[in-house]
Amino acid sequence: MIKVLLADDEALIRDAVATLLDLEPDLTVVARAGGGRAAIQAALDHRPDVAVVDLDMPDLDGMAVSAELVRALPSCRVIILTGRGRPAHLRRALRAGAAGFVTKGAPAGALAQAIRRVHEGARYVDPELAAELLIAPDCPLTERELEVLAALAQGGTPAAIARRVGLSAGTVRNYAAAIMTKLEVSERAEAIRLAQHQGWI
Repeated sequence: MIKVLLADDEALIRDAVATLLDLEPDLTVVARAGGGRAAIQAALDHRPDVAVVDLDMPDLDGMAVSAELVRALPSCRVIILTGRGRPAHLRRALRAGAAGFVTKGAPAGALAQAIRRVHEGARYVDPELAAELLIAPDCPLTERELEVLAALAQGGTPAAIARRVGLSAGTVRNYAAAIMTKLEVSERAEAIRLAQHQGWI
């Protein structure tokens, strides 16, 4: 039996996916979690073969959970499950050590197939998303610029934003100007919308 951990902050989705997976003869859901930190603790407690984690969760998102499990429990392979997959999300997931990436709109059997594949040591990527990745534009922003833009998206006073990223308010303004130039937009809000749409932040 392949032991599976499910982590999703929406109980209805978590329970529905668990019910579907438990119908598979070779899969068993050994733990469920409603957030990122709870997912890591459940993985350490139950030692699943595969962790299926939602991209967007409280306290730690799926990328952070994947990176932590790769470090703390390398025997556990991670699949990111998301309702809003973008090519940039896929890139980030693979960089974080995820072995699979499945969208919630995939056919019912796709997740079970993905679990089996990653358990065997292979990778599984949603085919439509993989095709999109081949033609998606690369992000023109550096990691630091993305960090600043994500902080700007969270809002707050200039001083609070600067503290979050460990820079002065003036340096944050300079980064914001550089970001808008690179993205060819005239306002911060446009830059934030574009980056969120592309999945860069």
